[in-house]
Amino acid sequence: MARKVIITCAVTGSVHTPTMSDYLPITPEQIADQAIGAAEAGASVLHLHARNPADGQPSPDPDVFMQFLPRIHAATDAVVNISTGGGMPMTVHDRMQAALRAEPEMASLNIGTMNFGLYPAAERYSEWKYDWEPAFLESSRDFVFRNTFSDIETLLAELGEGCGTRFEFECYDVGHLYTLAHFLDRGLVKPPLFVQFVLGILGGIGADPDNLAFMKRTADKLFGDDYRFSVLGAGRHQMPLASMSAAMGGNVRVGLEDNLFLDKGVPARNNAEEVTRIRGILEGLSLEVATPAETRELLELKGRDQVAF
Repeated sequence: MARKVIITCAVTGSVHTPTMSDYLPITPEQIADQAIGAAEAGASVLHLHARNPADGQPSPDPDVFMQFLPRIHAATDAVVNISTGGGMPMTVHDRMQAALRAEPEMASLNIGTMNFGLYPAAERYSEWKYDWEPAFLESSRDFVFRNTFSDIETLLAELGEGCGTRFEFECYDVGHLYTLAHFLDRGLVKPPLFVQFVLGILGGIGADPDNLAFMKRTADKLFGDDYRFSVLGAGRHQMPLASMSAAMGGNVRVGLEDNLFLDKGVPARNNAEEVTRIRGILEGLSLEVATPAETRELLELKGRDQVAF
């Protein structure tokens, strides 16, 4: 197959709060609508979190996920990728329940324990849509995003071996690549690995082009031809680092989970706008966008008929 670029769209996430954007999808209907729109715009992978429809707070509840997963599955051929990263202050047990219920083709797997600082965002707002928001952000000052070796082993066994789900391995720093290599050496993960380089989160590696190049060199050394990579650039770094990823032979991730703005000071009104923007950049580089069928072949996924939603 000629090289195709996979576009992942992260639709809502658990980082941004409702005050930050009027366009952040919150309810199951909004999440489904925006996911379907992103797929129609060219995203072949939909990375999904859930939120409490009453107030937008991140939710691990499988019942909430099941209010939008069947609709997305019925309306689009895109690969559904369910987060196991969840959000504060969910336990690892909480974070995996939706994926265990749904048995998706893909799930995210965070590959290291780290600080995860959201609290600087609280300084930008003086009024809030919901009372929970400022305390949620401020609590990250003392939050440890737990992903121990035992946690990873549990996810690989229960979701990977148990459900046939393959993973988007989220690596927030260079050490996480070595952790992933450890699991590859043990035979607990199998190629082709789909590695998401995450740059620009407070607590992880900075969103710098040199850091992205270093991450790729390290992954090349550790994994050789056994991996494919994608890049998540947080906030304003989204499009520049995605473009760099594509030029380096990688794949891209966009979406309102990672960045709320289409241009400086101009909010993205939906996820499809960001997918359309990166698709235009890819086509301007004479690169072809992978279809869902091509993505399944590239990542050796089990197929959409093998999910439980």
